[in-house]
Amino acid sequence: MIELIKGGLILVGAIFMFLAALGLVRMPDLLTRMHATTKAATLGASLIMLAVALHFAEVAVVARAFGVILFIMMTAPVAAHVIGRAGYFVGARLWSGTVKDELRPNYDPLTHELKSGLETHENAKRHPRDTDPD
Repeated sequence: MIELIKGGLILVGAIFMFLAALGLVRMPDLLTRMHATTKAATLGASLIMLAVALHFAEVAVVARAFGVILFIMMTAPVAAHVIGRAGYFVGARLWSGTVKDELRPNYDPLTHELKSGLETHENAKRHPRDTDPD
């Protein structure tokens, strides 16, 4: 029975990894590619690590497998967000079917300055510090 569960976890994990690779090839722009690959690859890798934990059934291996799963689930969304944001800032082209661009009104491509939309004139003023170079 445990062999069947391990095989099922590996198979489903491999299918999710395949879907992540397919999304990378088929999606039209950086942001949708990031969306497709991050979720599917995280789930696929997590399922495969669960199969590894079941296969070895030792405390050290199970702890490491869950550590890897936790690390992937904590870092993958943050990394995808940062990569997507960096891609937007360097001018990665959006898909022609993109409906909403929430950064456009707050981002200045000339200065690469992003405003939160909550600035007042007083907050937007730059106050030089003594430690700033001249």
